[in-house]
Amino acid sequence: MQKFLSLLEDNFKYLIATLIVIIPLYPKFPFVRIPGIYVSIRFEDFLLLILAAVTLVKIILRLKEFVKDSILRSFLVFFLIGATSLISGIFLTRTVTPGIGFLHLARRLEYLIPLFAVWAFLPVRNIEFYVKTLMLTVFIIFVYGVGQRYLNFPVIITQNEEYSKGVALRWIPGSHINSTFAGHYDLASFLVLILPIFISLLFIYKDKISRIFLFATALFGLWLLTNSVSRISVISYLVSSTLALVLLKKYKEVFLVIFVSLIFFFSSQALLGRYLNLGVYAQESSPVSVVEDRSTSIRFNVEWPRALRAFIKNPIIGTGYSSIGLATDNDYLRALGEVGILGFSAFILILVRVSEVFYKVRDRLNDFTDIEKGFIAGIIGGFVGILLNAMFIDIFEASKFAIMLWLFIALAVYLIKDKLNEQKI
Repeated sequence: MQKFLSLLEDNFKYLIATLIVIIPLYPKFPFVRIPGIYVSIRFEDFLLLILAAVTLVKIILRLKEFVKDSILRSFLVFFLIGATSLISGIFLTRTVTPGIGFLHLARRLEYLIPLFAVWAFLPVRNIEFYVKTLMLTVFIIFVYGVGQRYLNFPVIITQNEEYSKGVALRWIPGSHINSTFAGHYDLASFLVLILPIFISLLFIYKDKISRIFLFATALFGLWLLTNSVSRISVISYLVSSTLALVLLKKYKEVFLVIFVSLIFFFSSQALLGRYLNLGVYAQESSPVSVVEDRSTSIRFNVEWPRALRAFIKNPIIGTGYSSIGLATDNDYLRALGEVGILGFSAFILILVRVSEVFYKVRDRLNDFTDIEKGFIAGIIGGFVGILLNAMFIDIFEASKFAIMLWLFIALAVYLIKDKLNEQKI
Protein backbone atom coordinates (compact mmCIF):
# COMPACT_ATOMS: atom_id res chain seq x y z
CA MET A 1 0.00 0.00 0.00
CA GLN A 2 2.80 2.42 0.89
CA LYS A 3 4.53 1.82 -2.46
CA PHE A 4 1.22 2.38 -4.26
CA LEU A 5 0.60 5.67 -2.45
CA SER A 6 4.17 6.78 -3.16
CA LEU A 7 3.74 6.01 -6.85
CA LEU A 8 0.41 7.85 -6.85
CA GLU A 9 1.93 10.92 -5.21
CA ASP A 10 4.69 11.02 -7.83
CA ASN A 11 2.13 11.02 -10.64
CA PHE A 12 -0.80 12.77 -8.97
CA LYS A 13 -0.47 15.83 -11.19
CA TYR A 14 -1.70 13.75 -14.13
CA LEU A 15 -4.85 12.82 -12.24
CA ILE A 16 -5.46 16.50 -11.51
CA ALA A 17 -4.86 17.31 -15.19
CA THR A 18 -7.34 14.59 -16.17
CA LEU A 19 -9.98 16.31 -14.05
CA ILE A 20 -9.20 19.68 -15.66
CA VAL A 21 -9.78 18.13 -19.09
CA ILE A 22 -12.58 15.61 -18.52
CA ILE A 23 -14.91 17.51 -16.19
CA PRO A 24 -15.40 20.63 -18.37
CA LEU A 25 -15.21 18.83 -21.73
CA TYR A 26 -17.18 15.60 -21.40
CA PRO A 27 -20.87 16.35 -22.17
CA LYS A 28 -23.42 15.39 -19.53
CA PHE A 29 -24.64 12.22 -21.19
CA PRO A 30 -26.51 10.00 -18.70
CA PHE A 31 -24.87 6.66 -17.90
CA VAL A 32 -27.45 5.43 -15.39
CA ARG A 33 -30.83 7.15 -15.08
CA ILE A 34 -32.24 7.78 -11.59
CA PRO A 35 -36.07 7.78 -11.49
CA GLY A 36 -37.82 10.85 -10.15
CA ILE A 37 -34.95 13.30 -10.66
CA TYR A 38 -33.13 14.97 -13.54
CA VAL A 39 -29.70 14.01 -12.22
CA SER A 40 -28.10 10.88 -13.68
CA ILE A 41 -24.98 8.91 -12.86
CA ARG A 42 -22.38 9.93 -15.45
CA PHE A 43 -18.89 9.03 -16.56
CA GLU A 44 -17.19 11.65 -14.40
CA ASP A 45 -18.84 10.16 -11.31
CA PHE A 46 -16.72 7.02 -11.75
CA LEU A 47 -13.57 9.13 -12.18
CA LEU A 48 -14.36 10.98 -8.95
CA LEU A 49 -15.14 7.69 -7.20
CA ILE A 50 -11.62 6.45 -7.98
CA LEU A 51 -10.16 9.73 -6.73
CA ALA A 52 -12.28 9.50 -3.58
CA ALA A 53 -11.07 5.97 -2.83
CA VAL A 54 -7.37 6.83 -2.92
CA THR A 55 -7.95 10.12 -1.11
CA LEU A 56 -9.85 8.36 1.68
CA VAL A 57 -6.84 6.13 2.34
CA LYS A 58 -4.62 9.19 2.74
CA ILE A 59 -7.14 10.91 4.99
CA ILE A 60 -7.37 7.88 7.27
CA LEU A 61 -3.58 7.81 7.57
CA ARG A 62 -3.53 11.53 8.44
CA LEU A 63 -6.84 11.84 10.26
CA LYS A 64 -5.55 14.09 13.06
CA GLU A 65 -4.08 16.54 10.55
CA PHE A 66 -7.31 16.44 8.54
CA VAL A 67 -9.43 17.44 11.54
CA LYS A 68 -6.99 20.21 12.51
CA ASP A 69 -7.33 21.98 9.15
CA SER A 70 -9.73 24.90 9.71
CA ILE A 71 -11.21 24.81 6.19
CA LEU A 72 -11.78 21.06 6.17
CA ARG A 73 -13.25 21.25 9.66
CA SER A 74 -15.70 23.90 8.43
CA PHE A 75 -16.83 21.56 5.67
CA LEU A 76 -17.38 18.76 8.18
CA VAL A 77 -19.59 21.04 10.28
CA PHE A 78 -21.52 22.10 7.18
CA PHE A 79 -22.22 18.51 6.13
CA LEU A 80 -23.17 17.47 9.64
CA ILE A 81 -25.79 20.22 9.72
CA GLY A 82 -26.89 19.31 6.19
CA ALA A 83 -27.39 15.68 7.18
CA THR A 84 -29.36 16.72 10.28
CA SER A 85 -31.52 19.00 8.15
CA LEU A 86 -32.13 16.18 5.69
CA ILE A 87 -33.24 13.79 8.43
CA SER A 88 -35.51 16.52 9.80
CA GLY A 89 -36.97 17.06 6.33
CA ILE A 90 -37.72 13.36 6.00
CA PHE A 91 -39.24 12.66 9.42
CA LEU A 92 -40.41 16.01 10.84
CA THR A 93 -41.39 18.49 8.14
CA ARG A 94 -41.88 15.69 5.58
CA THR A 95 -40.59 17.95 2.82
CA VAL A 96 -38.00 15.54 1.42
CA THR A 97 -38.22 12.26 -0.49
CA PRO A 98 -35.52 10.15 1.23
CA GLY A 99 -33.75 8.76 -1.85
CA ILE A 100 -33.64 12.08 -3.68
CA GLY A 101 -32.63 13.98 -0.55
CA PHE A 102 -29.69 11.68 0.19
CA LEU A 103 -28.63 11.92 -3.46
CA HIS A 104 -28.50 15.71 -3.18
CA LEU A 105 -26.36 15.42 -0.05
CA ALA A 106 -24.06 12.86 -1.69
CA ARG A 107 -23.55 14.99 -4.79
CA ARG A 108 -22.59 18.01 -2.71
CA LEU A 109 -19.99 15.84 -1.02
CA GLU A 110 -18.83 14.55 -4.41
CA TYR A 111 -18.10 18.08 -5.61
CA LEU A 112 -15.56 18.45 -2.79
CA ILE A 113 -13.54 15.33 -3.58
CA PRO A 114 -10.89 17.31 -5.52
CA LEU A 115 -10.47 19.69 -2.57
CA PHE A 116 -9.87 16.81 -0.16
CA ALA A 117 -7.52 15.21 -2.70
CA VAL A 118 -5.41 18.36 -3.04
CA TRP A 119 -5.10 18.53 0.76
CA ALA A 120 -4.13 14.85 0.93
CA PHE A 121 -1.55 14.78 -1.88
CA LEU A 122 -0.54 18.46 -2.04
CA PRO A 123 0.20 18.56 -5.80
CA VAL A 124 0.71 22.33 -5.73
CA ARG A 125 4.22 22.44 -7.21
CA ASN A 126 2.85 21.82 -10.69
CA ILE A 127 0.80 25.00 -11.22
CA GLU A 128 2.38 25.72 -14.62
CA PHE A 129 1.39 22.25 -15.83
CA TYR A 130 -2.20 22.80 -14.66
CA VAL A 131 -2.43 26.23 -16.27
CA LYS A 132 -1.20 24.87 -19.60
CA THR A 133 -3.73 22.04 -19.35
CA LEU A 134 -6.45 24.57 -18.58
CA MET A 135 -5.46 26.65 -21.61
CA LEU A 136 -5.86 23.59 -23.83
CA THR A 137 -9.24 22.88 -22.26
CA VAL A 138 -10.46 26.46 -22.87
CA PHE A 139 -9.32 26.21 -26.50
CA ILE A 140 -11.37 23.03 -27.02
CA ILE A 141 -14.38 24.60 -25.28
CA PHE A 142 -14.02 27.56 -27.66
CA VAL A 143 -13.79 25.36 -30.74
CA TYR A 144 -16.88 23.42 -29.72
CA GLY A 145 -18.74 26.65 -28.93
CA VAL A 146 -17.92 28.02 -32.39
CA GLY A 147 -19.05 24.69 -33.82
CA GLN A 148 -22.39 25.00 -32.01
CA ARG A 149 -23.03 28.44 -33.41
CA TYR A 150 -21.75 28.07 -36.95
CA LEU A 151 -21.43 24.34 -37.73
CA ASN A 152 -24.54 22.85 -36.12
CA PHE A 153 -22.67 20.94 -33.40
CA PRO A 154 -25.09 19.30 -30.93
CA VAL A 155 -26.11 21.09 -27.71
CA ILE A 156 -26.43 18.91 -24.60
CA ILE A 157 -28.15 20.59 -21.64
CA THR A 158 -29.89 19.46 -18.44
CA GLN A 159 -32.40 22.27 -17.89
CA ASN A 160 -35.41 19.97 -17.74
CA GLU A 161 -36.18 16.27 -17.44
CA GLU A 162 -36.45 15.61 -21.17
CA TYR A 163 -33.22 17.40 -22.09
CA SER A 164 -31.35 15.70 -19.22
CA LYS A 165 -31.81 12.35 -20.96
CA GLY A 166 -29.03 13.39 -23.35
CA VAL A 167 -31.23 14.82 -26.10
CA ALA A 168 -29.12 16.54 -28.77
CA LEU A 169 -30.39 20.03 -29.60
CA ARG A 170 -29.15 22.64 -32.06
CA TRP A 171 -28.25 26.29 -31.57
CA ILE A 172 -30.76 28.78 -32.96
CA PRO A 173 -30.15 32.51 -33.56
CA GLY A 174 -30.55 34.55 -30.39
CA SER A 175 -30.04 31.65 -28.01
CA HIS A 176 -27.16 31.04 -25.59
CA ILE A 177 -23.92 29.19 -26.25
CA ASN A 178 -23.13 26.60 -23.60
CA SER A 179 -20.44 24.62 -25.50
CA THR A 180 -19.57 21.45 -23.55
CA PHE A 181 -21.33 22.60 -20.37
CA ALA A 182 -24.84 21.66 -19.27
CA GLY A 183 -26.07 25.24 -19.41
CA HIS A 184 -24.91 28.72 -20.34
CA TYR A 185 -24.75 29.87 -16.69
CA ASP A 186 -22.36 27.00 -15.89
CA LEU A 187 -20.08 27.97 -18.77
CA ALA A 188 -20.21 31.67 -17.90
CA SER A 189 -19.39 31.03 -14.23
CA PHE A 190 -16.47 28.80 -15.21
CA LEU A 191 -15.11 31.68 -17.28
CA VAL A 192 -15.58 34.15 -14.41
CA LEU A 193 -13.40 31.85 -12.32
CA ILE A 194 -10.59 31.10 -14.76
CA LEU A 195 -10.29 34.11 -17.11
CA PRO A 196 -8.60 36.26 -14.42
CA ILE A 197 -5.80 33.68 -14.28
CA PHE A 198 -4.92 34.18 -17.96
CA ILE A 199 -5.36 37.94 -17.77
CA SER A 200 -3.09 38.13 -14.72
CA LEU A 201 -0.39 36.02 -16.33
CA LEU A 202 -0.64 38.01 -19.55
CA PHE A 203 0.68 41.09 -17.72
CA ILE A 204 3.22 39.21 -15.61
CA TYR A 205 5.04 37.13 -18.20
CA LYS A 206 7.77 38.75 -20.27
CA ASP A 207 8.14 35.92 -22.77
CA LYS A 208 6.42 36.95 -26.04
CA ILE A 209 5.37 33.45 -27.07
CA SER A 210 3.72 32.80 -23.70
CA ARG A 211 1.94 36.16 -23.88
CA ILE A 212 0.60 35.38 -27.36
CA PHE A 213 -0.91 32.11 -26.14
CA LEU A 214 -2.32 33.76 -23.02
CA PHE A 215 -3.79 36.61 -25.06
CA ALA A 216 -5.41 34.15 -27.47
CA THR A 217 -6.83 32.11 -24.60
CA ALA A 218 -8.27 35.24 -22.98
CA LEU A 219 -9.92 36.23 -26.28
CA PHE A 220 -11.38 32.73 -26.67
CA GLY A 221 -12.82 33.03 -23.19
CA LEU A 222 -14.23 36.49 -23.85
CA TRP A 223 -15.99 35.24 -26.98
CA LEU A 224 -17.51 32.37 -25.02
CA LEU A 225 -18.57 34.65 -22.16
CA THR A 226 -20.17 37.10 -24.58
CA ASN A 227 -22.08 34.37 -26.38
CA SER A 228 -23.22 32.74 -23.15
CA VAL A 229 -25.34 35.90 -22.78
CA SER A 230 -25.19 35.83 -18.98
CA ARG A 231 -25.73 39.34 -17.61
CA ILE A 232 -24.56 38.74 -14.06
CA SER A 233 -21.49 36.81 -15.23
CA VAL A 234 -20.36 39.71 -17.40
CA ILE A 235 -20.46 42.00 -14.38
CA SER A 236 -18.80 39.38 -12.16
CA TYR A 237 -16.05 38.87 -14.73
CA LEU A 238 -15.27 42.61 -14.81
CA VAL A 239 -15.10 42.62 -11.00
CA SER A 240 -12.96 39.48 -10.80
CA SER A 241 -10.48 40.58 -13.47
CA THR A 242 -10.18 44.04 -11.98
CA LEU A 243 -9.52 42.65 -8.51
CA ALA A 244 -6.87 40.23 -9.81
CA LEU A 245 -4.99 43.03 -11.55
CA VAL A 246 -5.27 45.34 -8.53
CA LEU A 247 -3.74 42.62 -6.36
CA LEU A 248 -0.83 42.54 -8.80
CA LYS A 249 -0.68 46.36 -8.77
CA LYS A 250 -1.37 46.43 -12.52
CA TYR A 251 -3.59 49.50 -12.30
CA LYS A 252 -3.19 50.83 -15.84
CA GLU A 253 -3.88 47.39 -17.29
CA VAL A 254 -7.32 47.40 -15.63
CA PHE A 255 -8.56 50.03 -18.07
CA LEU A 256 -7.17 48.14 -21.06
CA VAL A 257 -8.87 44.89 -20.01
CA ILE A 258 -12.20 46.65 -19.40
CA PHE A 259 -11.97 48.44 -22.76
CA VAL A 260 -11.26 45.24 -24.74
CA SER A 261 -13.93 43.36 -22.80
CA LEU A 262 -16.58 46.00 -23.49
CA ILE A 263 -15.84 45.81 -27.21
CA PHE A 264 -16.76 42.13 -27.07
CA PHE A 265 -19.85 42.68 -24.93
CA PHE A 266 -21.23 45.58 -26.98
CA SER A 267 -20.84 43.50 -30.14
CA SER A 268 -23.55 41.13 -28.94
CA GLN A 269 -27.09 42.26 -29.70
CA ALA A 270 -28.46 39.37 -27.65
CA LEU A 271 -26.48 40.43 -24.57
CA LEU A 272 -27.40 44.11 -24.96
CA GLY A 273 -31.02 43.14 -25.44
CA ARG A 274 -31.04 41.19 -22.17
CA TYR A 275 -29.72 44.22 -20.28
CA LEU A 276 -32.35 46.46 -21.88
CA ASN A 277 -35.09 44.02 -20.82
CA LEU A 278 -33.92 43.98 -17.20
CA GLY A 279 -36.66 45.01 -14.83
CA VAL A 280 -39.34 45.38 -17.50
CA TYR A 281 -42.45 43.29 -16.90
CA ALA A 282 -45.57 42.42 -18.81
CA GLN A 283 -48.52 44.73 -18.10
CA GLU A 284 -51.86 43.32 -19.20
CA SER A 285 -53.73 46.53 -18.43
CA SER A 286 -52.02 48.30 -21.30
CA PRO A 287 -52.81 47.61 -24.93
CA VAL A 288 -49.15 48.28 -25.71
CA SER A 289 -47.02 45.13 -25.79
CA VAL A 290 -44.37 45.28 -23.07
CA VAL A 291 -41.40 42.91 -23.06
CA GLU A 292 -41.12 40.69 -19.97
CA ASP A 293 -37.74 39.76 -18.56
CA ARG A 294 -38.54 36.13 -17.89
CA SER A 295 -35.57 35.18 -15.72
CA THR A 296 -36.04 38.20 -13.42
CA SER A 297 -39.76 37.54 -13.15
CA ILE A 298 -39.23 33.87 -12.23
CA ARG A 299 -36.73 34.79 -9.52
CA PHE A 300 -38.88 37.50 -7.92
CA ASN A 301 -42.26 35.81 -8.26
CA VAL A 302 -41.53 32.08 -7.92
CA GLU A 303 -38.07 30.91 -6.87
CA TRP A 304 -37.03 33.42 -4.19
CA PRO A 305 -40.44 33.45 -2.42
CA ARG A 306 -40.41 29.63 -2.43
CA ALA A 307 -37.01 29.59 -0.69
CA LEU A 308 -38.18 32.14 1.87
CA ARG A 309 -41.30 30.10 2.61
CA ALA A 310 -39.09 27.06 3.26
CA PHE A 311 -36.91 29.14 5.57
CA ILE A 312 -39.93 30.39 7.52
CA LYS A 313 -41.24 26.83 7.83
CA ASN A 314 -38.08 25.73 9.68
CA PRO A 315 -35.68 28.65 10.17
CA ILE A 316 -33.12 26.79 12.31
CA ILE A 317 -32.18 23.84 10.05
CA GLY A 318 -34.36 24.37 6.97
CA THR A 319 -36.54 21.87 5.15
CA GLY A 320 -33.75 19.64 3.79
CA TYR A 321 -31.85 19.18 0.54
CA SER A 322 -34.07 18.92 -2.56
CA SER A 323 -37.09 20.34 -0.67
CA ILE A 324 -37.35 23.56 -2.68
CA GLY A 325 -36.98 22.15 -6.17
CA LEU A 326 -34.23 22.09 -8.73
CA ALA A 327 -33.50 25.84 -8.88
CA THR A 328 -33.65 28.93 -6.68
CA ASP A 329 -31.27 31.14 -8.68
CA ASN A 330 -29.73 32.50 -5.50
CA ASP A 331 -27.42 30.14 -3.66
CA TYR A 332 -27.64 32.08 -0.41
CA LEU A 333 -31.45 31.95 -0.31
CA ARG A 334 -31.25 28.29 -1.32
CA ALA A 335 -29.01 27.56 1.67
CA LEU A 336 -31.36 29.41 4.01
CA GLY A 337 -34.34 27.44 2.72
CA GLU A 338 -32.72 24.01 2.65
CA VAL A 339 -30.45 24.04 5.72
CA GLY A 340 -31.68 27.06 7.68
CA ILE A 341 -29.70 29.56 9.72
CA LEU A 342 -27.31 26.92 11.05
CA GLY A 343 -26.46 25.53 7.62
CA PHE A 344 -26.25 28.98 6.07
CA SER A 345 -23.89 30.12 8.84
CA ALA A 346 -21.72 27.02 8.33
CA PHE A 347 -21.57 27.72 4.60
CA ILE A 348 -20.57 31.33 5.22
CA LEU A 349 -17.90 30.08 7.64
CA ILE A 350 -16.37 28.04 4.80
CA LEU A 351 -16.23 31.14 2.61
CA VAL A 352 -14.74 33.15 5.48
CA ARG A 353 -12.03 30.53 6.11
CA VAL A 354 -11.05 30.57 2.43
CA SER A 355 -11.12 34.37 2.39
CA GLU A 356 -8.80 34.50 5.41
CA VAL A 357 -6.14 32.58 3.52
CA PHE A 358 -6.53 34.83 0.48
CA TYR A 359 -6.46 37.98 2.60
CA LYS A 360 -3.25 37.02 4.37
CA VAL A 361 -1.38 36.56 1.08
CA ARG A 362 -2.34 39.93 -0.41
CA ASP A 363 0.97 41.60 0.55
CA ARG A 364 3.15 38.53 0.04
CA LEU A 365 2.53 37.68 -3.60
CA ASN A 366 6.13 38.50 -4.43
CA ASP A 367 7.17 35.46 -2.37
CA PHE A 368 5.81 33.31 -5.20
CA THR A 369 7.01 32.59 -8.71
CA ASP A 370 5.36 34.47 -11.59
CA ILE A 371 3.13 31.55 -12.55
CA GLU A 372 2.08 31.02 -8.93
CA LYS A 373 1.50 34.72 -8.40
CA GLY A 374 -0.72 35.01 -11.48
CA PHE A 375 -2.63 31.86 -10.56
CA ILE A 376 -3.29 32.99 -6.99
CA ALA A 377 -4.33 36.53 -7.98
CA GLY A 378 -6.60 35.11 -10.68
CA ILE A 379 -8.28 32.64 -8.34
CA ILE A 380 -8.80 35.30 -5.65
CA GLY A 381 -10.44 37.57 -8.22
CA GLY A 382 -12.46 34.68 -9.63
CA PHE A 383 -13.58 33.64 -6.14
CA VAL A 384 -15.03 37.09 -5.46
CA GLY A 385 -16.73 37.07 -8.87
CA ILE A 386 -18.33 33.71 -8.10
CA LEU A 387 -19.66 34.98 -4.77
CA LEU A 388 -21.38 37.72 -6.76
CA ASN A 389 -22.69 35.23 -9.32
CA ALA A 390 -24.16 33.12 -6.53
CA MET A 391 -26.64 35.92 -5.80
CA PHE A 392 -28.44 35.09 -9.05
CA ILE A 393 -27.37 31.53 -9.92
CA ASP A 394 -27.33 28.20 -8.03
CA ILE A 395 -23.73 27.86 -9.02
CA PHE A 396 -22.45 25.80 -6.10
CA GLU A 397 -24.84 23.02 -7.18
CA ALA A 398 -23.80 22.96 -10.86
CA SER A 399 -21.67 19.81 -11.00
CA LYS A 400 -19.18 20.65 -13.76
CA PHE A 401 -18.54 24.07 -12.33
CA ALA A 402 -18.60 23.17 -8.63
CA ILE A 403 -15.99 20.42 -9.08
CA MET A 404 -13.67 22.83 -10.89
CA LEU A 405 -14.33 25.60 -8.36
CA TRP A 406 -13.26 23.58 -5.33
CA LEU A 407 -10.32 22.07 -7.23
CA PHE A 408 -8.86 25.47 -8.13
CA ILE A 409 -9.64 27.01 -4.76
CA ALA A 410 -7.89 24.08 -3.09
CA LEU A 411 -4.84 24.45 -5.34
CA ALA A 412 -4.60 28.16 -4.51
CA VAL A 413 -5.27 27.77 -0.78
CA TYR A 414 -2.82 24.93 -0.19
CA LEU A 415 -0.21 26.48 -2.46
CA ILE A 416 -0.38 29.54 -0.19
CA LYS A 417 -0.26 27.47 2.98
CA ASP A 418 2.61 25.34 1.72
CA LYS A 419 4.62 28.29 0.41
CA LEU A 420 4.27 30.38 3.50
CA ASN A 421 4.80 27.34 5.72
CA GLU A 422 1.82 28.10 7.93
CA GLN A 423 0.38 25.28 9.97
CA LYS A 424 -2.93 27.01 10.53
CA ILE A 425 -4.46 29.99 8.75
